[in-house]
Amino acid sequence: MTLPNCPKCNSEYVYEDGTLLVCPECAYEWSPSEVAEEEEGLIVKDSNGTRLSDGDTVTVIKDLKVKGAPKDIKQGTRVKNIRLVEGDHNIDCKVDGFGAMKLKSEFVKKL
Repeated sequence: MTLPNCPKCNSEYVYEDGTLLVCPECAYEWSPSEVAEEEEGLIVKDSNGTRLSDGDTVTVIKDLKVKGAPKDIKQGTRVKNIRLVEGDHNIDCKVDGFGAMKLKSEFVKKL
């Protein structure tokens, strides 16, 4: 069995240390399962670290101010059928009373 190259510096001198893989050149440590998850595509996690996927329902965890809107999105607002996208605001969704929006995953939690 050959070990994968280091994901940080691409060194081929990787060794196993228990359940982790270690690169002696850049001192990066990682789990082989982490690399497998990253290769699957876009990974978005909510405020609790739970992995989100397209179609999930989430709850807003704090009041969010919306530019140009007369009111805020209140804490506890449910957002259904989210879609994950690349970028800083990585959730594309429709919020009742506000319409189409982009939210940051750090301000929501999965139901």
